[in-house]
Amino acid sequence: MIQTEYQDDIAILTMDAGENRWNTTFVRAFAAALDEIEANAAINALVTRSSDPKFFSNGLDLEWRASEGDHVGGDRAAFGSEFMSLMGRVITFPMPTLCAIGGHAFGAGFMLALCHDLRLMREDRGYLCANEVEIGMVIPDPELALFRHKLPANTFFKTVQLAHRWRGPDAMAAGIVEDALPLEQLDAACLARAAQLAPLGKNRRVYGTMKEKLFGAAPSINGTAGAAHLLKTAHH
Repeated sequence: MIQTEYQDDIAILTMDAGENRWNTTFVRAFAAALDEIEANAAINALVTRSSDPKFFSNGLDLEWRASEGDHVGGDRAAFGSEFMSLMGRVITFPMPTLCAIGGHAFGAGFMLALCHDLRLMREDRGYLCANEVEIGMVIPDPELALFRHKLPANTFFKTVQLAHRWRGPDAMAAGIVEDALPLEQLDAACLARAAQLAPLGKNRRVYGTMKEKLFGAAPSINGTAGAAHLLKTAHH
């Protein structure tokens, strides 16, 4: 379901469940992989990928949600809070995080991609899409906050309100992904970029604290006071 391997000081987390749809079992397997990676003091960067060339992650496991009784997907009642908590952990993970988007990333899969620091995407196929409005769902506030913090304003509206499907080159032009590449180059490019950023992850305390300042309980960029006030009163 989730495979973890290491290349020098980079952890490679591979989602290995086909479409990589999200249920409670998948959430807990992903969290356990992060536990392993974070416990390894030699690791300074994380790359997330999928073993399936068609899907990065195709969103919520709808069949599991609609089913009754015992299911391999696990506890339905626990999913919402555990999934959102996991996304919060990814976005503040105390090292550089990158994802190689080799196929479709819908809904919860798009959320996972956005929770990483940087994204690289396959150029010729696959979509990024927050399709909740399209399928009759209201996007929860935490998800909206994630998209608002990670996307330029015009890209944000087109994504969450119009359920726009972004292909690699368009996603790059819109500021969602850093690069769009042929599939055969994607993993290597992501690893090379991770190697460039890994030195920043040697000081996890600083790297993680900066993420909390950007995305945590009291983000500096969202304070009630403007930048000029903060600058002028920094030593008062």
